[in-house]
Amino acid sequence: MAKRVFLVVLDSFGIGNAADATLFGDEGSNTLAAVLDVEGIKIPNLTKMGLLNIDDHTDERIKKFINDNSPEAPSLGSYGRLVELSMGKDTTIGHWEIAGILSDKAMPTFPDGFPALVLDKIKEITGREVLCNKPYSGTDVIRDYGDEHVKTGALIVYTSADSVLQIAAHEDVVPVDELYDICAKVREFMTGALAVGRIIARPFEGTSGSYKRTSRRHDFSLTAPSATMLDILKIKGKDVISVGKIVDIFANRGMTEVIRTTGNTDGIRVMHEMQNKDFDGLCFINLVDFDMLYGHRNDPVGYANALMEFDDALTKFIPNMRDDDLLIVTADHGCDPSTPSTDHSRENVPLLIYGHNHSEANNLGTINGFNNIATLVLNELL
Repeated sequence: MAKRVFLVVLDSFGIGNAADATLFGDEGSNTLAAVLDVEGIKIPNLTKMGLLNIDDHTDERIKKFINDNSPEAPSLGSYGRLVELSMGKDTTIGHWEIAGILSDKAMPTFPDGFPALVLDKIKEITGREVLCNKPYSGTDVIRDYGDEHVKTGALIVYTSADSVLQIAAHEDVVPVDELYDICAKVREFMTGALAVGRIIARPFEGTSGSYKRTSRRHDFSLTAPSATMLDILKIKGKDVISVGKIVDIFANRGMTEVIRTTGNTDGIRVMHEMQNKDFDGLCFINLVDFDMLYGHRNDPVGYANALMEFDDALTKFIPNMRDDDLLIVTADHGCDPSTPSTDHSRENVPLLIYGHNHSEANNLGTINGFNNIATLVLNELL
């Protein structure tokens, strides 16, 4: 048995080739290929873990990277391709599946904006008017509606291709705690046909022409419909340590310790700190910047730099692993920064495993279901 499992989700790091991508409008999306197409990228540790040797890499950009760089053969554990079984491509459904829950029904989306009953309820509980109410980029929406919001105090309500309702507000107009309270109340009535996966508080700051989102984003997620691996581990007396937005994705359920982070660099710092602590259970880490800062903003260069930062962290992390440690690196969906879309993409994701019982290179092939991660974690820890 393993004593400590470090499960790291590189948020949105898809590897393409989802067989049903056309159903989601994502045919041809491949986040890994987009990143490897960036000049000068080097990922030696992820390469040693088998990332480039996963079966069915068909994108020509990946093939070119492999041909140009002649990477080393895998030498650090098991690797494979995970196929999502749930009907969705968002953060909530992806993480739920990783934790053992399959979702056979997609969460509701609102491509034409939210119905009047939702807007009226928001006005009723806040006493504020509503702006926008349509799918929008998070950075563009504060650029286009920020001035009117600051002038009137009306809330900027918007969505995306994902199952989300987002509320943006300037921190000087709507204090962060008030925005959180608003989102919590909206979460309470967004049920049934309105049950979006997440209500997201999006505070921002700055002045006209230079508005900028702050790190005090907060997600109010649906509660998982049944027990997850987090709940099971906690009930069995194991440590379940949330790093980053894991606590928000699982609606603060199944955790024994919560560590919030300000982004990838902070999350990596916590990952190293937790390696030096003696816990017994799961350290579940989400590195959000891949998705939030680079995938959604169509920034392959930024994405590549973030991937190299994580790869560099493995240079220290892997040699410091104990004999009864297990490291699992995966993702929850794709978000190809090289396509015109700024939304998530329906992709398969990598499964890279190193440590206890997974020390030698082993090609796991293609595996149906992100939920195989939950099975692996529970088998190792219980």
